[in-house]
Amino acid sequence: MILSEAGLGPALASLAERSPIPATVAAVPTDRLPARVEETAYYVASEALANAAKHARATAVIISARRCDAGLEVEIGDDGVGGADPNGSGLRGLADRVAALDGHLRVDSPTGQGTRITAELPCGS
Repeated sequence: MILSEAGLGPALASLAERSPIPATVAAVPTDRLPARVEETAYYVASEALANAAKHARATAVIISARRCDAGLEVEIGDDGVGGADPNGSGLRGLADRVAALDGHLRVDSPTGQGTRITAELPCGS
């Protein structure tokens, strides 16, 4: 509900507050974005936090959502064990959700070096 009423920034802040792992929101856009973009960005952040808590043995997560030339870039990075499989069902589902908006999802997860998930979402209608 906070997402639809207040926007992506407050929704990500609320998500970070409820996270079982200490999470910091480093950046958010100040303007409202198309609803589908905000919903997808929030979903990516939520799932990445859930994955970090469940699999990564992380002690900290940083979330950022920044406007870029292509639209919106959402990045979630943790300091966990890394080794996430981008072809696993959870990350594949995230990639499909991002692709539904003509966006791109990148997963960088070297073993022992944490995981960084980046979604690039176009902000056209």
